[in-house]
Amino acid sequence: MLQHLSKLIVASALVLAVSPAIAADSLRIGVVPGAYADSINAAAQDAKAQGINVEVIEFTDWTTPNVAVDNGDIDINYFQHQPFLKNAIEKNGYKLASAGTGILANVGLYSLKHQAVEQVPQGGKVGIANDPVNQGRGLLLLQKVGLITLKPEVGYLGSLNDIVENPKKLSFVEVEGPQLVRITGDVDIAQGYPHFIVAAKAFDPSSGLAYSGIEDAQFAIQFVVKADRTRDPVIQKFISIYQNAQSVRDVSRAAFNNDERLYTLAWLNKQEGAK
Repeated sequence: MLQHLSKLIVASALVLAVSPAIAADSLRIGVVPGAYADSINAAAQDAKAQGINVEVIEFTDWTTPNVAVDNGDIDINYFQHQPFLKNAIEKNGYKLASAGTGILANVGLYSLKHQAVEQVPQGGKVGIANDPVNQGRGLLLLQKVGLITLKPEVGYLGSLNDIVENPKKLSFVEVEGPQLVRITGDVDIAQGYPHFIVAAKAFDPSSGLAYSGIEDAQFAIQFVVKADRTRDPVIQKFISIYQNAQSVRDVSRAAFNNDERLYTLAWLNKQEGAK
C-alpha cells in the first residue's frame, strides 16, 4: 500500500512539473522586417520566461497581415498606425481593432542629391508612398517644409489630387512605403521611413532634411487584433511585457540608428497624458 502511494505521489509530482509547459499560452504575431520585428523578437524572449510562447511571422507587404488577423491565422499584427488601420477597415470590412500602442516611427524627407530642401530644383522628382494614408502623411511633411500646399483641412487623407500649389512643378513617383528607400537615389527628394533605411543599410537614416515628430502621435504603430480580443488577457500581458521590457527599448534605439529624432516610445507619452 505504501509503495503504491509513493508511486502516486511521484506521478503527481511529475504532472505538476510538466504542467506549466503544457499550459503555456501562445501567440502568433505578424510583423514587417526591421525595427518592429526586432522589438517584437526581443519582447518574445521576455514573454517566454513569463509563460507566453511567441511565434513571430514576417510579412513583406502591408496587406496580408490584416487579412491574416481577420482570418484568425495570427493573433496580432504589429506594423500599422491607427489611420492606416481605419482606412483598411473601411475599405475591406475587417473586424479589427487596436489592443495597445507601440513605437511612433517618425517620417523623414531624404535626398542623396541635395543638402537642403531649398535646393530641390524646378521640375524635380519626389518619391512618395502610394497608399492613401501614408501618402497623405508624406504630403503633410512636404507642405510643412514649403514645397507644396494642400487643400485646407485635408489632413492625412490627402492625395496628389489635393495639391493646390506646386510652385516648383514637382513630379511624383509613387511606390509602396517599404520600397521608398530603394528609389531615393533616383529622385531629388523622397519620403522615408528611418527604420526601413536602417534595415536596408542604404544610406544614413539620420541624414533627413526634415522629420515629423511627436505631433504625429496618431501614427504610432498599434497592436492590432480581432475586435473581440482587445481585452484578451494573454494579449494584454504580452503588450505590457513589450512596453516595460528594457530589451525592447535597447533594440528599438539601435534599430533607429541611436537617434531619438527618428522615433518615440509613444505609449510613454500616452501614459503621461493620462496622469
